[in-house]
Amino acid sequence: MAHGLTLAFPMDRMIKNKNRIPKKYRLFIGVGIPALALIGVLVFTDSSSVYHISSNEITLAQIIRAPFQDYINIRGRVEPSYRTYLDAVEGGIIEKIVHEEGLMVQQGDTLLVLSNLSLSLNILNSEAQLAEKANFLRETRIRMAQQKLALDRELLHLDFDVKQMKRKYHQNQSFYAEQLISTDDFLSSEETYQLAINLRDLSLKRQHQDSIFRKTQIHKMEQNLQNMERNLALIYQRQNHLVVRAPVDGQLTVLNAVPGQAIMPGYRMGQINVLTHYKIQASMDEHYIDRIHTGLTASLERKKEIYQLKISKIYPEVNEGQFLVDLTFDQNPPSNTRSGQSYHLKIQLGDTQEAVLLARGAFFQSTGGRWVYVLSPDGTYATKQAVTIGRQNPIYYEVLEGLNDSDQVIISTYALFGDNEKLQLN
Repeated sequence: MAHGLTLAFPMDRMIKNKNRIPKKYRLFIGVGIPALALIGVLVFTDSSSVYHISSNEITLAQIIRAPFQDYINIRGRVEPSYRTYLDAVEGGIIEKIVHEEGLMVQQGDTLLVLSNLSLSLNILNSEAQLAEKANFLRETRIRMAQQKLALDRELLHLDFDVKQMKRKYHQNQSFYAEQLISTDDFLSSEETYQLAINLRDLSLKRQHQDSIFRKTQIHKMEQNLQNMERNLALIYQRQNHLVVRAPVDGQLTVLNAVPGQAIMPGYRMGQINVLTHYKIQASMDEHYIDRIHTGLTASLERKKEIYQLKISKIYPEVNEGQFLVDLTFDQNPPSNTRSGQSYHLKIQLGDTQEAVLLARGAFFQSTGGRWVYVLSPDGTYATKQAVTIGRQNPIYYEVLEGLNDSDQVIISTYALFGDNEKLQLN
């Protein structure tokens, strides 16, 4: 062993990497590789939104070209063509119910009997006032007749006086001419005669004026009496209204009354349906409001027989997207037709024409007919396609634009698809 010998080993040397990338290229490589990868994804991947769904969960329909029958099916309810309501003309207490609901009644039949104590008192008071006025008119006529007799008697006396005064005046005129009487006596007889004439003329004027006054007063009193008689007749009519009678022949379908019930004027007590004629009232979607008009034909099938109808009335109000129409039969309705019965009707809206057709489906509720999903030729996916839908019937939609013959369209609901542009079929 050699003592004091010191062994020296050289330090590790750094091995130079001949393949090392220069520092100035490292930044370009770090950014470029991800960018190229992103570009590849964008180029080779569809950018539209995709929804994956099984083919078993959708319903397909093929576009066809065929005659389009322009009609709709609706459900209608049989109603009487005419009904009348029993509204209380006079208020009162219901004393008696003669006919019950559901019974057939004839015009004039008594249905209800009412009582009204206040009306009865009014009748008694009016009768007493009428009797008083009639007595007063009678007494006035008697008094005026007596006054006329007195005037006639007075006129007779005045006529007698005029004759006497005239005769005396003519005698004195002869005597005065022969100077048998004085001038004073002659003038006195002349003045007396003239006074008698004036008094008679005055009496005639008075009699004429009294005659006019009597006629005017009697006429006014007679008018007043006639008015009271008419008023009493109206009160009697009001009393007649306490007995409620059937205004037409028909069925008493509603009767809102019980004995002892107090009702006011205008209260609707019941309803009578006239069953000689029927109509059908139907509710229709407002989508058809511009195509429905009076005179439009319709039909219904009953026991393998077809019955023709026409729209006779269109109600103007739209309620919750529906409007009402009335349809009347061209001939007699089906046998055993009853009010409240339902019928399925077919309304013809237009002529049959060749068109591009798409089967009806639940998709329409989601898109409103503005677009559909069209299946690709290989059947692996479906894409959105804008369309224009025209008329529709219970089986088909009329396609105006956007689809071609033999296109396959998804017609089942789109509720789960959201806003996805593409459906991938698994």
